Amino acid sequence: MEELIAKKYIKALKTNSDKESLQNITDVFSTLAESFSNEKFVNIVVNPHVSASDKSEILLAAVKPANSDVLNNLIQLLVENKRIEIIPAIASELKKYIADSTKTYEGVIYSNSDIEAKVITDLGNGLNKKFDSTISLDFVKNDFNGIKVEVEGLGIEINFSKDRIDSQIIEHIIKAI
Repeated sequence: MEELIAKKYIKALKTNSDKESLQNITDVFSTLAESFSNEKFVNIVVNPHVSASDKSEILLAAVKPANSDVLNNLIQLLVENKRIEIIPAIASELKKYIADSTKTYEGVIYSNSDIEAKVITDLGNGLNKKFDSTISLDFVKNDFNGIKVEVEGLGIEINFSKDRIDSQIIEHIIKAI
């Protein structure tokens, strides 16, 4: 639901902003969205006992370095409509829009063993060619027994599980016998 509301605000932003200012707004909203991981901040901005003017003042102070009237108006509109809590959804949808318009995506490689930087680069280059995009990959070590590549913006998930490959080899051998 929040994503749908966020898309309406983004649609208005797109018609009134060029790509550069939209990128700046995206950066500001991403920073604001990070603030929502702070419990004290959330308690203040969603507290019904804190006045709308105080909430507006707090948020406008946070975005003041951006020096953007469009951004200030959007913040005031969100406060007036009691939609402050959708700021993370707006940030997420703006990131998706910017990624789609520039064809630049971020992905993650998961594995339980270390992967060399050259392999990560080669995987990224292969995906770049396949999807005609610029994809940067980061490595995250976890307990996945194999290699899994996720590029959320493109909806891509590729995985090579050692357990699955082992079971397929066993099945193939059994069928051959």
